[in-house]
Amino acid sequence: MRLHDLKPRPGAKTRRKRVGRGPGSGRGKTSTRGHKGQNSRSGSSTRATFEGGQMPYIRRLPKRGFNNFVHRIEYLPVNISDLETHFDDGATVDVEAVIAKGLANGKGSVKVKILGTGELKKKLSVTAHKFSAKAKAAIEAAGGSCTALTSEAPVEQPAAKE
Repeated sequence: MRLHDLKPRPGAKTRRKRVGRGPGSGRGKTSTRGHKGQNSRSGSSTRATFEGGQMPYIRRLPKRGFNNFVHRIEYLPVNISDLETHFDDGATVDVEAVIAKGLANGKGSVKVKILGTGELKKKLSVTAHKFSAKAKAAIEAAGGSCTALTSEAPVEQPAAKE
């Protein structure tokens, strides 16, 4: 086999279907759209879930259950192993400091939850919105303190530098 013998696989390169180019082309007159009807009209298209006007499947089914999407409170997770690597012994760690170090990045307002993955050997004074039981125990075992923010007001993310 040589370079001049190479060809694309059969069917890999097909020409565009040019419709509406006269009766001799075989695709003139109705331009492969059939005769009359909604789909033959210009600008016609229906959404993927359209069922011809009958009651759609999603509306035929009863609605059940509870959806917490609007009301849920999302916390950004920060592990104690991250606190160990990014903060010095005896430091005061609050939400602003965590954001400044880049440990919690979110859109708009941010709420932080400290999780217990990893080891903590430094004495830290940590202030956050929530703590897991394991994280709280680990911080206090290292001689630090945990302060949960009682106001559920999230801390605003600083504006991006341009």
